[in-house]
Amino acid sequence: MPSKIAVVVLAAGASKRMGVPKQLLKWGNGTLITHTIQTVLKLNADAIYVVLGANFQLIKKTIHHFPITILNNENWEHGLGTSIACASEFIQNEKPEIDALLFILADQPFITADYLNKIILSFSPNEKQIVASFYQNRKFGVPALFDAFYFEQLSKLNDDYGARHILKANESVMKALIPPVKNVDLDFKEDYERLYKENFEKT
Repeated sequence: MPSKIAVVVLAAGASKRMGVPKQLLKWGNGTLITHTIQTVLKLNADAIYVVLGANFQLIKKTIHHFPITILNNENWEHGLGTSIACASEFIQNEKPEIDALLFILADQPFITADYLNKIILSFSPNEKQIVASFYQNRKFGVPALFDAFYFEQLSKLNDDYGARHILKANESVMKALIPPVKNVDLDFKEDYERLYKENFEKT
């Protein structure tokens, strides 16, 4: 029987360094967050969750028409870990049949559906497995998929380090995949503007 995978788009941050809600920045024919949602909708997933926090109502009204479940992380100010915890706790309580969670950030526009499907296909259920992305400088990160075995640990995260320590503690059972692109940070307006120009304003 195929694994039951839920995808979680993490989009709760306030984008303070960007100066505007990063999730709503223009990307192609939509925004960063609609681009990411459209990417994950191509996956063979059992459910898709989007975790919002800062600017909840503003962002929600731009994405509520998609076939997704929107979660409100009221603790978003404490960092990324709280968004992972928010989704993990909700799924533990509401969808106990889910075998694994695949986390992706809303500001990873170069991550493709093909790569995310590769992560899903690399997963073997009931083996306490983690499938993580391996970046330069020997860093593991998202997109990353966690077996249900880790849901309890994930639901207790409460800081801005995401699931970094869970990844580090479980390297021995981790499968590492190299993404088709390097880890691009879209934290500052100039970074975004440069990448937008490179990808959508070619002459």
